[in-house]
Amino acid sequence: MSDRHNANSRADDWTRSELAVAAVVVLAVGAAATLPSISSARPANEVPVESVGANASHPTAAAWSDIPAVTMALSSAPSGLPEASNVSVRSARLQAATNDTHAFFRVSWSDATADRNVTGPTAFFDAVAVQVPTNESARPPIAMGGTNNPVNVWYWSGDGASEELLAGGAGTTTPFDSRTVDARAAHENGSWHVAFTRELGGDANRTDLAVEQDVDVAVAVWNGSYEERAGRKAVSDWHYLALGPGPTGPPYQTILWAVAGLAVLFVAVVTIEGVRRTRGESA
Repeated sequence: MSDRHNANSRADDWTRSELAVAAVVVLAVGAAATLPSISSARPANEVPVESVGANASHPTAAAWSDIPAVTMALSSAPSGLPEASNVSVRSARLQAATNDTHAFFRVSWSDATADRNVTGPTAFFDAVAVQVPTNESARPPIAMGGTNNPVNVWYWSGDGASEELLAGGAGTTTPFDSRTVDARAAHENGSWHVAFTRELGGDANRTDLAVEQDVDVAVAVWNGSYEERAGRKAVSDWHYLALGPGPTGPPYQTILWAVAGLAVLFVAVVTIEGVRRTRGESA
């Protein structure tokens, strides 16, 4: 009876060991299966830049439906104005595209009231701005750039006016003598959509977007009916336009799948070898 009991016990141990091997392999395969989704996930703060064959200068152009939008969290900008920290817009969506000659940006945000026909000293327009550094290779201070790295600011307000500005720090904005940025807006279903269009190339004071490197970008939004104006605004952190060539060599997904496969094989071999030795010692 003792020998039969020991044999049954060893058989049970072997069965449990085999089940353990299977469980480990299943877990390893499951972990490997998640890697493609990780590898294809968009890096933090990246704004993809799509190629479009059509003109996307109008905010309701059909081309925008195929361009991914990145949601940018907004918060109040540092300012000495009363109630500067009290802003109403908490996020905006940014889309970016190019064709052979132009860059297109569309900023969208929720706003139930379209403040574009306002009068009186205490009434303010809705507005939005896009900010990019003139030096594409360096990240300037988020608050309107710095003296060593100014920023271009593309501004639109609810009265239909638009400006192209150069700034080298808070309070230093100056308009360009001639504007090269076109801005058009539409308010639909409780949201603003504002499209900015500019030629790709730049000059000494204008950001060159015909580059093969990532370029920083930030946005600001004003809600006029909430008495937001000037420094009282909702702003994003720096994001970046994915204009660079991206990673070189084999695609990340291929590399990660190969590593995952080797990991599964290694775990299975080590576990099976451990079970084999246990069986040998128990025999």
